[in-house]
Amino acid sequence: MATSNSAITFKGQPIEVTGNELKVGDSLPDFVLIGTDMADITVNSFPNKVLVISSIPSVDTPICSIQTKRFNQEVDALGDSAVVLTVSRDLPFAQKRWCGAEGVERVVCASDYKHRVFGEAFGVEMPSLGILARAIFVADPSGKITYIEYVDEIGQEPDYDAALAAAKAAIA
Repeated sequence: MATSNSAITFKGQPIEVTGNELKVGDSLPDFVLIGTDMADITVNSFPNKVLVISSIPSVDTPICSIQTKRFNQEVDALGDSAVVLTVSRDLPFAQKRWCGAEGVERVVCASDYKHRVFGEAFGVEMPSLGILARAIFVADPSGKITYIEYVDEIGQEPDYDAALAAAKAAIA
């Protein structure tokens, strides 16, 4: 598990990842995303909730699909005190279509395609590809980050158990 975005690889090759590398203890940065209903989603959209943010390159790729479906299965165990937000640069229409086709109903999908502030704010911007790196962020109800995983290799899954344990700990 990596806590730095400086050593991320894509297909085994180092890739530039830019933006503000976050640390445990930081406050969630401000962001504006677009939901599948085309409405804005901000850090303030989830007051008093533990927020699990799953940054992915694209829901239409195998690992991203697996990751989003896994969090969709696991989110019920977190109860109503937590929200899982999956963020990609996919268009909201594509996210909505994919969620419907895959039966993903508990994860909130949002797009960074329009405002493009999330990638830089969270240190997951891959400028050469124009997409986001794979990472997981967990924040407590006050917005303090309690867990970060910048996944070393874009083609690998995150540590779900560690992220979910951090979310459960932030609820308690």
